[in-house]
Amino acid sequence: MTFRQAQDERSAQPLTLFNSLTRQLEPFQPVHEGEARVYSCGPTVYNYPHIGNMRAYVFADVLGRTLSHKGYKLTHVINITDVGHLTDDADAGEDKMEKMARQQHQSIWDIAQHYTQAYWADIRALNIREPAKWSIATKYVPQMIDFAKSIADKHCYELDSGLYFDVSTVADYGRLARAVTEEGEGRIEAVEGKRNAADFAIWRKTPPGEKRQMEWDSPWGKGAPGWHLECSVMSGDLLGFPFDIHTGGIDHREIHHPNEIAQNQAFCCTNGLDVPANSGARVWMHNNFLVERSGKMSKSSGEFLRLQLLIDKGYHPLAYRMMCLQAHYRSELEFSWEGLGAALTRLKRMIMAAERLAGVTPGEARHPKLASMLDAFEKAIGEDLNTPVALTALEDVLAAKKVDPSAKRAAVEAMDAVLGLDLFGTTRADLRLKPKGTEITEAEIGDVLARRKQARADKDFAASDALRDELAAKGVEVMDGDPLGWEWKLG
Repeated sequence: MTFRQAQDERSAQPLTLFNSLTRQLEPFQPVHEGEARVYSCGPTVYNYPHIGNMRAYVFADVLGRTLSHKGYKLTHVINITDVGHLTDDADAGEDKMEKMARQQHQSIWDIAQHYTQAYWADIRALNIREPAKWSIATKYVPQMIDFAKSIADKHCYELDSGLYFDVSTVADYGRLARAVTEEGEGRIEAVEGKRNAADFAIWRKTPPGEKRQMEWDSPWGKGAPGWHLECSVMSGDLLGFPFDIHTGGIDHREIHHPNEIAQNQAFCCTNGLDVPANSGARVWMHNNFLVERSGKMSKSSGEFLRLQLLIDKGYHPLAYRMMCLQAHYRSELEFSWEGLGAALTRLKRMIMAAERLAGVTPGEARHPKLASMLDAFEKAIGEDLNTPVALTALEDVLAAKKVDPSAKRAAVEAMDAVLGLDLFGTTRADLRLKPKGTEITEAEIGDVLARRKQARADKDFAASDALRDELAAKGVEVMDGDPLGWEWKLG
């Protein structure tokens, strides 16, 4: 089978995705034939992202890779929120960016630049593909003002604090969140003069006597856009309404995305949400939470779990990607150091198997002995991105015996292009990260191993064991008979 035939076969197999708006699995039907246009809610760059935040981008990356694998021309947009997001996701409190700038005695622009670069570093470390466009909120403020002006007369009203969207002016508000009562919107900020409890600000006026670092002139006074407005404007501008898929964390399903949908309905003059495309996107997808029982998943906890902390403890970032893939994106995933260690071990085994194919030129992926495994993989990713099953199919291919190496190499490359574990670009030695604070150097490890080798040759097993224990006490695990020789481990 040629590559083109294999591509046609993948495209012919259905891709079914769970639509949060309809709460159903649905076959993917692109708005524009042969294309897939995807928008993902990006970070608010006021602090480092924690690993729970990064799960959303691993999920979106697998979605994008799957769409590419199925033969669609992918246009993926991720936004960078550098203005407008308040300290409470429920439209309350002060601007996160302004608050952090004051705390760190820096300009808000420097804060945004620093944490954007940190986020992008984590994206690269997790082998997440670059989107077609990073949309920066502050570069779209004129478009946001124009958008707000176009809907203000029919859908908005002005208060002293800003311009508010009247949610009663659109059909089926809150259907995405299944919020059918005002109690369902209890987290929304109480503002005197609001017509409805769920009404939200699309433009926030700078309070009298205050000066923000980020503020713009508007028909409603000097101020800044609301957080919800940003995503409606940037997704519509870059992808066009309706586009195919909007992704985000499950926390966005309750307030942020319903507010986006309401704005999209107002701007596009669409009716109720019995027609999902009226929401601005045909499909809304949400990944579930990463749960960490100690409470260190929240940035308000001070020292929170970010990717660099995992690296400092000796875990390669791809081990965290593996951990994410081991659970379905719609399932809660509990984080533990033991679970991360198990994911790292699984990744090591896969990379060791892939290393046996180093130097092999990929040929035709379809081989009689691999056919059922490839079919299982295609079925898994086609059924709402079932990565746990897809991983097992990949392991089966890596373990397959008496298979033409060129066929195996081609099959593994195709599977890894979807899962993004970089099996042929990463060696097991790359996974051997030195935990932060470990004092022993690699040269010193080499010296101890040389002395231990001599002790074993002299049959001085007591000395050999003592040297092994010496390394173990410093976090180094000796692996007799392994060409790699040693690896770091946590104490």
